[in-house]
Amino acid sequence: MTVEGGEPGGRKPFVAVLAANTVSIAGTSLTMIGVPWFVLDTTGSAGRAGVVAFCATLPVVVSALVGGPLIDRIGRRRVSIASDLVCGLAVGAIPLLHYAGALEFWMLCALMALSGLAHTPGMTARYVLMPDLAAHAGTTLARAASLFEGVSRGARMIGAALAGVLIALLGAEAVLLLDAATFAASALLVAAGVRGVRAAEPQKAAPVSFTTYRRELREGYVFLLRHRLLLAIVLMVMLTNGLDQGWSSVLLPVHAKDNLGGATDLGMLAAIFGGCALLGALLYGAVGERFPRRVVFTVAFLLCGLPRFVVAALVDGTAALAVTMAAGGLAAGMLNPILTTVTYERVPQELRSRVGGVTTAGCELTMPLGGLAAGLLVEEAGLVTALLLVGGAYFLATLSPVIFPSWRTMDDVKAPASSSEPSRPSSPARPEPAPRP
Repeated sequence: MTVEGGEPGGRKPFVAVLAANTVSIAGTSLTMIGVPWFVLDTTGSAGRAGVVAFCATLPVVVSALVGGPLIDRIGRRRVSIASDLVCGLAVGAIPLLHYAGALEFWMLCALMALSGLAHTPGMTARYVLMPDLAAHAGTTLARAASLFEGVSRGARMIGAALAGVLIALLGAEAVLLLDAATFAASALLVAAGVRGVRAAEPQKAAPVSFTTYRRELREGYVFLLRHRLLLAIVLMVMLTNGLDQGWSSVLLPVHAKDNLGGATDLGMLAAIFGGCALLGALLYGAVGERFPRRVVFTVAFLLCGLPRFVVAALVDGTAALAVTMAAGGLAAGMLNPILTTVTYERVPQELRSRVGGVTTAGCELTMPLGGLAAGLLVEEAGLVTALLLVGGAYFLATLSPVIFPSWRTMDDVKAPASSSEPSRPSSPARPEPAPRP
């Protein structure tokens, strides 16, 4: 069956991208737990774990900063496939070199940097495809965003739980090998399931030149800088993502290794957070449109931020932290559906790759420093002090929607603009059905 313009209709491309993203994110969750544990096991240094996190995330920012126009020119399908293949090769090389006795610390850093450089373009390509594929599948944008976020959260839960078990049974090296296989599976799903979709193919027919590339890259930055709400979102998420990186790559692994039950507890806590985040995303998809976006977003961010840091710092044992992360995960699952819907509504289709790359880069700008700073804080000030300092900074960042007036337009329901200029704010919508970088 086809839709107007010769596009393939039906659900197959939509389901294929959802499945590929699910498999890829599950694999990324394996790496998120497996690599820090591998570093702590082989070096015993929180500082080195922070260095590896820095090397893995700095190229993510670089590729997001400059990659938007390339995604359009190469084609979103091709970028997604190539991204997964490169990531699979880079991650798979780590355990193979280790087994051969040839893995040096600088090699680990370089391979994680290569994986980070390739990872973001693939994620961005799948993300910007969703509105077109949702339309072909006959589903609404808000429900597609909630489903996209829901399966992503579910994948993180499965990957985290599996990582904890596999590390305990087989070691971190086996987790990294499985991660490499998931990237290959994701590439195969996109290659087989997304064929003939116009939005997935190269979007630009003009000859490639540095001047054209620079102009297209500038369009993404100009759009973001002129759109106050999107800029406010990027700045806030930029701060919290950096702090989250410190939590996931250093603080929680060190806490699990030193004070809890090791890799099994680390995997369980990450899985609880991811599973409850999945429930939160599905709950928002079912009833979230009935409530004001800004209120839900603010309350959810406050619940998923500071409490886990405080409980980890001040309360002994796994049980209290598990309950806290369950509540935080439920709240966190509501965040991305809101942000995805807001972004899709306000960014024109022809700018989605460019603006998507810029917003991704902005949101991930502090992530390299987050892991590095957390590792240094633990070594210099101790784990408890590091947890409280990072948690306090997180709390201050989450007050942004309460303080700054640009957030008040979050509940304006908009149709995507058709040009590179930001659309004018519409009159505020009533806080009735209102849906989600």
